[in-house]
Amino acid sequence: MAFKLSNTRFFKKLAIFLAILGPGIITGSVDNDAGGITTYSVAGAIYGYNLIWTLIPSFIVLIVIQEMNARMGVVTGKGLADLIRESAGVKVTFFIFLGLLVGDIGNTTTEFAGVAGSMQVLGVSKYLSVPIVAMLIWLLVVKGTYKIAERIFLLFSVSLLMYVVSALMGDPEWSEIGSAIVRPQFEVNGQSIAMIIGLVGTTIAPWMLFYMQSSVIEKGLKMKNYKYTIIDIVVGCVATVVVAFFIVVACASTLHKNGIQINEAKDAAMALKPLAGAIASQVFAFGLFIASIFSATILPLATAFYISEAFGFEAGIDKKWKEAPEFYTLYTSILVIAAVIILLPNAPLIQISLWSQVLNGLLLPVVLVCMILLVNKKEIMGKYVNKPINNIISWTTIIILVGLSITLLVMKLFGGK
Repeated sequence: MAFKLSNTRFFKKLAIFLAILGPGIITGSVDNDAGGITTYSVAGAIYGYNLIWTLIPSFIVLIVIQEMNARMGVVTGKGLADLIRESAGVKVTFFIFLGLLVGDIGNTTTEFAGVAGSMQVLGVSKYLSVPIVAMLIWLLVVKGTYKIAERIFLLFSVSLLMYVVSALMGDPEWSEIGSAIVRPQFEVNGQSIAMIIGLVGTTIAPWMLFYMQSSVIEKGLKMKNYKYTIIDIVVGCVATVVVAFFIVVACASTLHKNGIQINEAKDAAMALKPLAGAIASQVFAFGLFIASIFSATILPLATAFYISEAFGFEAGIDKKWKEAPEFYTLYTSILVIAAVIILLPNAPLIQISLWSQVLNGLLLPVVLVCMILLVNKKEIMGKYVNKPINNIISWTTIIILVGLSITLLVMKLFGGK
């Protein structure tokens, strides 16, 4: 009888977890978008294994930040953008979100560059792949429901693990990886600092903070089952860092080892063919395709969510167009602008991709400061305000990112490489 009761409790807990599952895993997985894959690929090709260490602090910060987001969403029932507007006022909110909007248009453009590049590797023209994917994405969000979209997003999340296969086919040297994590060796200059900011910026993106909180609210999660939300967040963060790790390893063990330089993820997929075989190349390209579609859906969706929240407009996938016209108009506009840029013959896609990640790293401290100030207000969070360890990690992250950004700016102004 006791065994039966134990089984019943286990399956009840499992059912609750599966019902709650989604926001953490999806938010984490979308961090490995086309821009992220490009950044990880370029980092692996240029620096080998020597920047893998950045994933360790990024992982810790990622968990802390996503937990704060989820807690704020569950406790207040409001999105981060809504809370920032209420606290800072409309004028300050406008300038913060103008910068975020520009960055997110660049990020979405990068996702469509990923769609175009991955399909070109597989022999399909961008003039065919980009419009079709853009239309399918639009239909999923505008005509679908949150439940349907979430199931598709979770499937995409699992598909990203194929990068593990691609990396293993490159025959990585694990002793070198271990050594590089413990004692990384690279020249400190403008390029390496920009790359580190880009790596942190793509692992912990500003838009992610808004999407996580909005998706928790959209799913209707409550504090009584919060421990399951924490598990969801941790699983998502682990998946994020594992995929990022194996992308760097795939490029470091093949491209860097053979002195091959690349500018984007598509180049990495093509360069892998003679080094690790056609299958490794195709797996890498298909992973890029899945990640690009996934993120091209979520990124403009997150942007439409937080801008609508910030200025008091209705938002949500489960609402009809006439119920949330500003939300859907903004979402559609971002998709169209990004797709059109990709279809232009001489668009500077590489620069858009890399610098959108750096812009993420520059904007992140601003959003984090707003979030930490809010999550420590008792009038907003009650007894669920931050614990000291959360504040220590968060403020340390901000100080480091600001320090790196200032160093990069000074190097650029005074002619540093």
